[in-house]
Amino acid sequence: MDSQTSATLLGRLRQIPPDQAAWAQFADRYGRRIYGWCRQWNLQEADAEDVTQGVLLKLAEKMRAFEYDPSRSFRAWLKTVTRHAWLDSGAARKAAVAAGGSQALELLQAVEAREDLVERLGEEFDRELLDEAMARVRGRVIPRTWEAFERTALKGESGAAAGEALGMKVATVFVARSKVQKMIQEELRQLDAPE
Repeated sequence: MDSQTSATLLGRLRQIPPDQAAWAQFADRYGRRIYGWCRQWNLQEADAEDVTQGVLLKLAEKMRAFEYDPSRSFRAWLKTVTRHAWLDSGAARKAAVAAGGSQALELLQAVEAREDLVERLGEEFDRELLDEAMARVRGRVIPRTWEAFERTALKGESGAAAGEALGMKVATVFVARSKVQKMIQEELRQLDAPE
């Protein structure tokens, strides 16, 4: 499963009329993730399927107006939406009572107070994955290739400015950037893959 959110896929979800192939791909990619979170939160299979279906239906309504911000974690946002749907469904209360009675129910009632923390931790985890992936890739490429990526992708320099500073043609700068980005994406997939 891709660990990177596909901006292209999210863009296709905004089309009118709806792009059915994009929705199928979205539901396959993120439906499994939503279902997995529900099962981690101790929902029974049927309840997890219900919550997953509810989240996907809600997203089908909302995605036409959704603006993807690549600087924020789509997965963290999706997990928060899923957690809210889980709490709203009542299935969370059933799972809590089944798992630990009133003590678990009290803990569940404190969950909403921790939502912001959960979201921040999810974003921090994503940043840690990215930092680790970047460190691995940096060690595998020559310094000039890394610097071309860093100057253009991270610091926002133009290809011309980076090329001039590094003594590289502009096209070579963008080839280096693209190569490093692909390597980082592959590292992220490996780091985020279920064990």
